[in-house]
Amino acid sequence: MNSFHLMKQLFPVFLLAIVLGHACTNDSGAGKQILIYTKNGEGYVHDNIASSVKALEKICREEGITTTVSDDPGVFTAESLSRFDAIVFSNTNNEGFDTDAQRRAFQEYIRSGKGFAAIHSANASERQWPWYWAMVGGKFIRHAPYQEFDVLVTDPEHPSTEVVPARWTVEDECYYSYQLNPDIHVLLSADLTTVEDKKMAEYPGETFGKQFPLCWCHHFEGGRQWYTALGHNPEFYTDPVFVAHLRGGLKWVLSMN
Repeated sequence: MNSFHLMKQLFPVFLLAIVLGHACTNDSGAGKQILIYTKNGEGYVHDNIASSVKALEKICREEGITTTVSDDPGVFTAESLSRFDAIVFSNTNNEGFDTDAQRRAFQEYIRSGKGFAAIHSANASERQWPWYWAMVGGKFIRHAPYQEFDVLVTDPEHPSTEVVPARWTVEDECYYSYQLNPDIHVLLSADLTTVEDKKMAEYPGETFGKQFPLCWCHHFEGGRQWYTALGHNPEFYTDPVFVAHLRGGLKWVLSMN
């Protein structure tokens, strides 16, 4: 068989490979919608919210995902939430809801199998609601002073960590959480030997030895949850590695990987 006839026979295979490759590399978010939620209750409000929203919107445009941005807890009704495939709590803090009905709507949304991502101070939201702590994976207790420290990749195969260096030097707040849900799968950890913190002996002490979880994922009551403690500095939301980290987490909760 000459090369011309061989190529003629193989052409359909090549074409199929190209089509499948295109489908895989463009794991499209077309048709998917997310809610980016930014409500802060009484207390400290981060100045990184606008930057975090801008970064998330850019990621979503590139992935074909439709976004709605709100700080109004009135959006938490069964009817309103039904159109979203995932919710992102982007630097929310303190009370995230005004009523128990809103909390129930959010709870049922998670139980329906939808996605949830939380960034930085979002695990300091709803500090009086144990279900929320368990769902996010842990409850904020305090952080070390803002400084440069090293982050270690615990699982390099997760979509949110596959582009992160094994040892990643960041300038951020090293967040400490407690009430940690034992079923979380840790993705990134702080190397505590690189963190200066006069209160470290009080907590976390030797809770996790020389490391402390900063990013994790898990499945909770039917839904997919992903949390990263990083992201205090507004400028960090333009850092290519951090943006890729956020992109991977968002795609994971949307089951796009």
